[in-house]
Amino acid sequence: MSNITSKIEELVTPILQELTLELVEIEYLKEGQDWFLRVYIDTPSGRIDIEQCAQVSEKLSEILDEVDPINENYFLEVSSPGAERPLKKEKDFEQAVGKHVYIKTYEPVNGAKEFEGTLVSYSAEDGILIEVRVKTRRIKIKIEKEKIALARLAIDFSA
Repeated sequence: MSNITSKIEELVTPILQELTLELVEIEYLKEGQDWFLRVYIDTPSGRIDIEQCAQVSEKLSEILDEVDPINENYFLEVSSPGAERPLKKEKDFEQAVGKHVYIKTYEPVNGAKEFEGTLVSYSAEDGILIEVRVKTRRIKIKIEKEKIALARLAIDFSA
C-alpha cells in the first residue's frame, strides 16, 4: 500500500465506521493525464446504494479540503466494488467460499496462471482450494496464498 493510499485509509475509516460501511480498496492512479483517487466501499450485506457512496464522497471531500496528502490535482470517486469485487482481506476470501471466483497467480500452478471456478475453501495458512472445469471434468486445485497475484469474484455465465 502506498503512502497516499494508507493516509486516505486513515481519513476515510472513521467516516465508514460512522456509517456502518466497510472499505474494500483504495486506488490512486494516473490514467492519461489525469490522476484518480478511487475509494471502493460496501456494506456487510453487500448491498450499497448511490446515496451511501455520495455521503462518503461528501464527508471525505470535506476532510480532504482541510488536510489533503495529495499534491497534484485529482478526481475523487467513491463507488461500490461491483459484481467482480476484489478479494483482498481474509474476511473477503472467507465470505467468497462457495462463490464463483477468478484467480491469477504469480507463477504457474498445475501449468496455468489463471483459474476460474468455485472457491471450495480458504485458509490463511493453506491458501485456497478452487474447483475448475477442465473440458467435461471438474477438478480441485490448491493454490498457496503467497502465489495469488489477483483474486476477485467472477460472474458465472455458464449458470
